[in-house]
Amino acid sequence: MKILVCLSKVPDTTTRIAFIDNNTKFDEKDVQFIINPYDEWYALVRGLELKEANTGTVTTITVGGADTDPIIRKALAIGADDAVRIDSPASDAYSTAFQIAEYAKDKAFDMILLGKETIDYNGSQIGGMVAEMLDLPFISLASKLDIAGGKATIECDIPGGTQVLEVEGAFVLSAAKGMAEQRIPNMRGIMAARSKPLNVIPAVAVEPLTKTESYQLPPAKAGVKLVDPDNMAELVRLLHEEAKAI
Repeated sequence: MKILVCLSKVPDTTTRIAFIDNNTKFDEKDVQFIINPYDEWYALVRGLELKEANTGTVTTITVGGADTDPIIRKALAIGADDAVRIDSPASDAYSTAFQIAEYAKDKAFDMILLGKETIDYNGSQIGGMVAEMLDLPFISLASKLDIAGGKATIECDIPGGTQVLEVEGAFVLSAAKGMAEQRIPNMRGIMAARSKPLNVIPAVAVEPLTKTESYQLPPAKAGVKLVDPDNMAELVRLLHEEAKAI
């Protein structure tokens, strides 16, 4: 079983967001970057569990510069067998998906896994694009994935219930909460990661379809109004006249 897991570099959730160059670029100074949690906790860990249960290999792929190497090494420490970095900025979803698809098209991967979205842009675009470019089935927002007899059984949470799908052959899947539990790399894994291959390959020429004009921070939150619990009339008035909630 050959599994490809897509990884993205994102700012830690505690990062204070700021912009530079007339609000056209994200300020990366003093920012702690991590593996996108949906990619790591769900896609990568479930891929490793499937590999361990069925034998095979897990390869990670990341589109980015050398600054992504530390997060790639963490994935290797968690248990990935090898890693690929396509040496190109992850400038937009289309160009990123194109790089992944170009690499994967002749590698005969049984499945391509990634998180349902990144926590910085929340785009949820790359999985569907990769599947389209490779002409493979795409299952989004999956919460469970099992393999038996050469067939994948996948569950997706939907309003009011669960959808169960079966797929034969290769597929692309975006993983959501419930797929797996987070793994912490141990010292043995960290040491082993140093000798595992991280293959850096050049990007294929492609023009991004989008560009960033500017970023804007959301408006600051207003102050909190405290209402005496005995003054229900005032609470109702505020909800009606100011919050417009009733």
